[in-house]
Amino acid sequence: ADARADELVAKAHRTTQVRYFSAEVNGLDIFYRDAGPRQAPVVVLLHGFPTSSHMYRELIPQLATRYRVIAPDYPGFGQSSAPSHLEYEYTFDNLTRAVDGLLASLDISRYTLYTFDYGAPIGYRLAMMHPERVMALLVQNGNAYEEGLQEFWDQFRRYWNEPTSANREALRPLLELETTIFQYVDGVPDTSLISPDTWTLDQARLDRPGNQEIQLDLFLNYETNVELYPAFQQYFRDFQPPTLIVWGANDFIFPVEGALAFQRDLPDAELHLLNTGHFALETDGELIADLIHRFLARHVSPQQ
Repeated sequence: ADARADELVAKAHRTTQVRYFSAEVNGLDIFYRDAGPRQAPVVVLLHGFPTSSHMYRELIPQLATRYRVIAPDYPGFGQSSAPSHLEYEYTFDNLTRAVDGLLASLDISRYTLYTFDYGAPIGYRLAMMHPERVMALLVQNGNAYEEGLQEFWDQFRRYWNEPTSANREALRPLLELETTIFQYVDGVPDTSLISPDTWTLDQARLDRPGNQEIQLDLFLNYETNVELYPAFQQYFRDFQPPTLIVWGANDFIFPVEGALAFQRDLPDAELHLLNTGHFALETDGELIADLIHRFLARHVSPQQ
């Protein structure tokens, strides 16, 4: 019995170890984290702004006991290539192509998508491109509705309507440490649960030479995501992917109205509103992992 127990423990350890790779995609090095059994159903974790796949550092081993987990960094983020914004066009279409190319290079053609923040418009683009590949959606503060764009987004709308240098510069404070910390702690009842390492690492990457211009380009291009909201919603209506929504209900950036709006087009979606903020994994990671396991056990078979 002891030998059998040792074997099971060793097997679980092997499958939950996280490995770190980089693949060449369209001339760029795309970094990704990879864990879990190679033949298991795949879960793709799509990070937000201003972070990277590092935001999933604790969720990955929790999911990798049963699933193969892939978490990429987009161009300009994390450990992936970050060419100058004068050399590479930073658009959400191009970020999507980078993720799609990475999955193709790994021969991954079926997956569940975890969509958060910037990862939402990237994930929903992938879903529209390849609806046959999407087994399920895990939505965590990943907006797709106008209701989810409230006061915080007024400053962006000014830039979209008039993309002047002045309106661009007005958004630069969003790339400073004070705002990065705000994204993590706003709406969180117990901020002692948030490690300062999170915003310290994110800010170090934002402060790399040239990275602010990359992010300001993406701020401008974010308008294309809003323009695609009707298409995203049509995808939801047409394909009805099994969907789990876990939403930090105190999020100022993507308020709770954005979560509730999904129910119009996905009436069977499972919805959980959590008493936390934007980066809900930092405070409610164990609960979210448990909800994901229960949801995928019902909707994604091990053979898929």
